[in-house]
Amino acid sequence: MYKLSIKNLSKSYSNGVKALDNISIEISNGMFGLLGPNGAGKSSLMRTLATLQEADTGSAFLNDIDIFNEPNELRKVLGYLPQEFGVYPRITAEQLLNHLAILKGISNSRERKELVKYLLDKVNLYEKRNKSVKGFSGGMKQRVGIAQALIGNPKLIIVDEPTAGLDPGERNRFYNLLAEVGKEVIVILSTHIVDDVRELCTNMAIMNLGQIVYHGTPQNAIDELDGRVYQKMVPREELEVYAQNYSIISNKMVGGQPLIHISSETNPGEGFELIKPNLEDVFFSKINTSNTLV
Repeated sequence: MYKLSIKNLSKSYSNGVKALDNISIEISNGMFGLLGPNGAGKSSLMRTLATLQEADTGSAFLNDIDIFNEPNELRKVLGYLPQEFGVYPRITAEQLLNHLAILKGISNSRERKELVKYLLDKVNLYEKRNKSVKGFSGGMKQRVGIAQALIGNPKLIIVDEPTAGLDPGERNRFYNLLAEVGKEVIVILSTHIVDDVRELCTNMAIMNLGQIVYHGTPQNAIDELDGRVYQKMVPREELEVYAQNYSIISNKMVGGQPLIHISSETNPGEGFELIKPNLEDVFFSKINTSNTLV
């Protein structure tokens, strides 16, 4: 059983942006979703945990590994897929994974060859193993990135916005792969896509403005809103009036007309319909609440 313990983590950049604001959280085995809008601080947290940048204050431990004081020990058991996975030009998928396996310390050539074949099979790229990765589609490059993150039997796997650019079939394949891996180790899935977290993760956190604004299970978060979410189609020209009179969680266009979701402790009447909340309602309600507190 593995446990990642993060305490009082803060990080500011030279331009004055406070990317991480006193974050404390514990994460155990399984799929953990880190959900937040662009600019929430998710990538800053992922890069800090991956030892790619230093924190200003705070600590982080993976079991007994002190991540900030023993970065090389952490790297031995870390799999990391960054938001932008760069590749060497004119190198095949097989050559790339072989090279990265060497860097991860897998010196036995036979063992390495078997591992590379296994990983290429796993991400459905074995038939493309001799093709230059530079010519791969975005989704195929992402699958190579997933494969390299699994090299070396990692205990902590961090994937940052992993399904961007993947078509529905590739996303499903990716979901299945991560769910299988996540049974034995900690997998942190950082994303702004609510579906990724809803379909994959048993535990989650929502991040905004450098802070954790929710930590728990997706279902508990949904249950907190039960009986308090109402929806209504409204004329576009009246949207501002509704925003002044109601606590709008979200609005989206349906057939050219805004469909608004509001949070209310009592039935507001006025043609509003009580609905079952979903994780998207949770996400927007937490984000909107934390925005108003700043």
